[in-house]
Amino acid sequence: MNMKAIFNFRFSSFNLKGGLFMLALGALLASCADYNETDNFTAEPDPTFVEPYKDYAPIKSYIDRDKYPNMSLGATLKVSEFNKQELAHAAAITNFDNIAFGTTLMSGAIINEKGVMNFLDMKDLLDHVEEIGAEVFGSPICANANQADSWFNVLTAPIEIRVESIEDKTIDYTTMEEFTGTVIGSGKPSIEKNYDGEDNALKIPKRSRVYIVEDFDVDPLGQYTVTFWAQVESDESIICTFCDNKIQEGGKDKKYPIKAGKWQKVVVEAMPAEGAEKGYLMIEGNLNSIVYIQKVTVVHNPDNHRPQTAQEKNDTMNYALNAWCDGLMKINESRIKSFDLIDEAIDPNATLDNGMLDLKHSTDNIYWQDVFGSENYAPKVSKAACDAFEKYGGNLSDLRFFISESGLEDEKKFESLKYWIGIWDAKGAKIDGINAKLNLNYSEDEATQAATETSLNALLENLASTGKLIRLSNFDIKYQDASGANVAAKDITDAQRQKLADFYGHVIKSYMNKIPHEKQAGICKGNMADTNDPVGLWSIDDKKDWVRTATYKAFCDALSGK
Repeated sequence: MNMKAIFNFRFSSFNLKGGLFMLALGALLASCADYNETDNFTAEPDPTFVEPYKDYAPIKSYIDRDKYPNMSLGATLKVSEFNKQELAHAAAITNFDNIAFGTTLMSGAIINEKGVMNFLDMKDLLDHVEEIGAEVFGSPICANANQADSWFNVLTAPIEIRVESIEDKTIDYTTMEEFTGTVIGSGKPSIEKNYDGEDNALKIPKRSRVYIVEDFDVDPLGQYTVTFWAQVESDESIICTFCDNKIQEGGKDKKYPIKAGKWQKVVVEAMPAEGAEKGYLMIEGNLNSIVYIQKVTVVHNPDNHRPQTAQEKNDTMNYALNAWCDGLMKINESRIKSFDLIDEAIDPNATLDNGMLDLKHSTDNIYWQDVFGSENYAPKVSKAACDAFEKYGGNLSDLRFFISESGLEDEKKFESLKYWIGIWDAKGAKIDGINAKLNLNYSEDEATQAATETSLNALLENLASTGKLIRLSNFDIKYQDASGANVAAKDITDAQRQKLADFYGHVIKSYMNKIPHEKQAGICKGNMADTNDPVGLWSIDDKKDWVRTATYKAFCDALSGK
């Protein structure tokens, strides 16, 4: 059974009453005759919709393709939801030109810590997209978040090296005349002369807590071995603390047994506690017998790893970048032709000497720009992705790369992004456009709403000034009352919904008027249906059916130029 037949079969048994996509058994209304057509694929939605929006065709059909040749309408969806080929899938392919999949096609969702890439879901998605003639907007190729951090950490881990053991300190109590070490509590130790007929020994009374060796330097990453010779008059066991680290075995203190009657070698292996500065081994817990100590030796093996050099890390991450791009473009087979190249690179809290904002940097995770350098970041990613795209049959003239960023209504952040794009362009990066992530609210407070519209106009004018292709994404508008509180989808009134819809229409028309037609790369809806917020083109009724909202009509009217 082919994909078309499979989908039709699924929908024939999928009851979506009074809403969006019941199986059409009768004649289609003239206004909706092409609603279910996406090239050779039929989604078979029900053309009868709840009044007053039932006569509207698919949203994308309202774009004047002659006047706006590059304009497109996108929707964001999870891969898992799309691959189910149910309601959300049909809504996306019948109403939108392309589908974006957010973080679910990024390296963090695909590569495990061993570098194994799981493209099974992506392959299913792309095979189906190719069959039905739909389009996909590619997830960011590189970013700071949602990356294969566990793999990067393995790849850039310190390198194992050969090390020699270091003897830190030896205490020989056989020749000592007086004990001067640290004691905690009562029961002062002493030197027992000629204890075994020949040599002296340190005598530790019952229930004492004594540092039998101390005052040596602490290597925080060192693996230590403390060896000492002990004798008791009756069987005993002791507890040891090494450099603030009480030696544990499971959830309890580890006990070191000493048999009576002869000298016994005791070996303690431990690492210092984090932050420990004083080197020592303390023994305690001898409740039944005096303990005698003769000789104590402290030896440690330094950490047998060294950090990778800057060049080694650069080479390693070059390998990671090329491997990721190769795997991505191999499975892609040039089917996705537009990608976000880099996502959310700008740090709003870090300013360069020239007044521009810096890129984000990290001391915890591996950021591409920290390895390649800020100026070489986009050129490196661009070249690797272009080479892989071309390697697997792609034509570079068809490929489009965008830099995606949020908060660009802030003038400084916009100017900083423009500054970095200029540097990357000069170094040969392929950057065709800017994907501006919107964060919009409609406010019942007139002053707040006026400020939002002014800020939006300024953003669009700034974006147009770059000469790049311009795409708007995350296009969800929340509704706020006059006090600034969000109004939930379940509480919004028809009148409020209409105001929200009107603002959606305003944004669309502003984009189409202010961005030159040849530079319009389109608008991408964040959520097709309402979430807790009334952001949807469809609301969801108590039967879980999708019902067109005033926002659906607003999209159609705005795209048609009304």
